[in-house]
Amino acid sequence: MAKPTVVLLPVWGAGHFMPMIEAGKRMLHCSGGALSVTVLLMPAPTPEAVVDIAAQVKSEEASGVDDISFRHLPAVDMPTGHTGIEEWISRILRSHGPNVRAAIAGLDCPVAALVTDIFCTPALDVAAELGVPSYVYFTSGAVMLELLLHSPALDEEVPGEFGEMDGALNIPGLPPVPPSVLPATMLDKKKMTYKWFLETGRCYMKATGFIVNTAAELEQSVIDAIADGRCTRGVPAPTVYAIGPVIALTPPLEQPHECVRWLDAQPPASVLLVCFGSKGLLPPPKVREIAAALERSEHRFLWVLRGPPKDSRPGQRVPTDAMLDEMLPEGFLEKTKGRGLVWPTRAPQKEILAHAAVGGFVTHCGWNSILESLWFGVPTLPWPLDNEQHMNAFLLVSVLGVGVPLELDRKRDNFVEAAELERAVSSLLGGGEEGRKAREKAAEMKAACRKAVEKGGSSDVAFQRLTEEVRRGAVVVAKK
Repeated sequence: MAKPTVVLLPVWGAGHFMPMIEAGKRMLHCSGGALSVTVLLMPAPTPEAVVDIAAQVKSEEASGVDDISFRHLPAVDMPTGHTGIEEWISRILRSHGPNVRAAIAGLDCPVAALVTDIFCTPALDVAAELGVPSYVYFTSGAVMLELLLHSPALDEEVPGEFGEMDGALNIPGLPPVPPSVLPATMLDKKKMTYKWFLETGRCYMKATGFIVNTAAELEQSVIDAIADGRCTRGVPAPTVYAIGPVIALTPPLEQPHECVRWLDAQPPASVLLVCFGSKGLLPPPKVREIAAALERSEHRFLWVLRGPPKDSRPGQRVPTDAMLDEMLPEGFLEKTKGRGLVWPTRAPQKEILAHAAVGGFVTHCGWNSILESLWFGVPTLPWPLDNEQHMNAFLLVSVLGVGVPLELDRKRDNFVEAAELERAVSSLLGGGEEGRKAREKAAEMKAACRKAVEKGGSSDVAFQRLTEEVRRGAVVVAKK
């Protein structure tokens, strides 16, 4: 009989697709050849995502990794009329339910597990129908997983809007949580996206386990709160496997990127990286504030600045290359020449963070960016923009202590004044006590992350335990 397969169901976003593929490849290696991996590919909803995913699949197929295959699912109609990106993606995935079921039932080998993305809760029902163990691959941290699991209880505890309550929220395993750091999806209970959030938290309880791209050392108190049922009102939650950081690290290029060559000429820990992720788009007022802060701070910087998208529809907001002369204040490039570089297109963030010249990181607090900053020991200035990023910023500052907080105005689209950014930059890079503590904590987290994934480390042990559970759970799916 053919070896059992682990079925992966990723969504098309770069921050979701590649981490799950990396985890699947690690599971292949850890199983010692006892498992295979089958990736179900849902058609991406944008031309740019179609190109990105096709390139990544082609790269994986050419890499020579045995026992990993890709299967394309049929297209479905794109939903219209929605209240947020989460609902939009969830409705697409719900339409794929029959396709996922047919693909799994049509496999000619035992199925060890179905591993779904955080949005793919309808697939948990498919797995239950087929008798297949199901796992949610959580591409964010355990703190966001806990918030989803705990959201039905919070909904009952706070009858009104969270933004109108006095005081802080009591979330197990965390210091008091200000309502201001909750995701936007939780700040309007009348919207369908809020109902989606609650329903997702409830549906997660159907899973066999959670595979979380974090290390126990980073979020131990949160993982403990999930494990002992404190966030699910005493009901045991599915097992959490903290297997991270899962980061795709590639060997240095023979010809270093231009940004890396520029960093080579800078002193150690002197450069501030300003980058808001692959989808980080800044309106002109924010660009002006950042420019003013960087000009006045007199510190070195590398600013990855992207231009506005060609299409503003949901799922279509892909940045373009920035027209620097149009986007930056007049004279900015000349005034900062020699100590600053503004890069107008994609940049190799991991290679930049790994460089000894980088001493701080203004980040939007996407989880992959957080893990990369922790892996390379770079302290942060958290500037969250959307989704779970405010909770991630709270984790960086109030739990891990690796960030210098920025005061931002959520009612003004997460606006940060130039003077506030200048203050924080000077604190982080200019020798302030707050910055010193953040640098020390970042160095501690770097060591903890690397120890976790070493042989016998917490993440290595968790991953071996997960792989053994998956291998033992293989079932032959009945054909219908």
